[in-house]
Amino acid sequence: MTYSDAQIWGIIAALGVGTFVIRFSFLGLIGRRNMPPWVLRHLRYTSVAILPGLVAPLILWPASEGGHISPEWLAAAAVTVGVGYATKGVIWAMLSGAATFYGLAYLLG
Repeated sequence: MTYSDAQIWGIIAALGVGTFVIRFSFLGLIGRRNMPPWVLRHLRYTSVAILPGLVAPLILWPASEGGHISPEWLAAAAVTVGVGYATKGVIWAMLSGAATFYGLAYLLG
């Protein structure tokens, strides 16, 4: 199915408005109100829950490898988790994971 330029721009505009409405419904309408402590407690774990959900499929079923698990990806993920847990620092975890991945990719060819 092909789309005209006007249809593509209409889709982009509709997605932009939809994204704004979804975010404004939470941030704009109730952003200035005091939330109950149980809501704040659950919101604290949002990023911790979303990030592994985004990254895990890329590690366990990487499209670049045809869906086969790669030792470079697994080692980099393990080092990233280990360094992140030990240092509680996101930057050090990401840098060590990237260094592990590129180092193993260079060594393994």
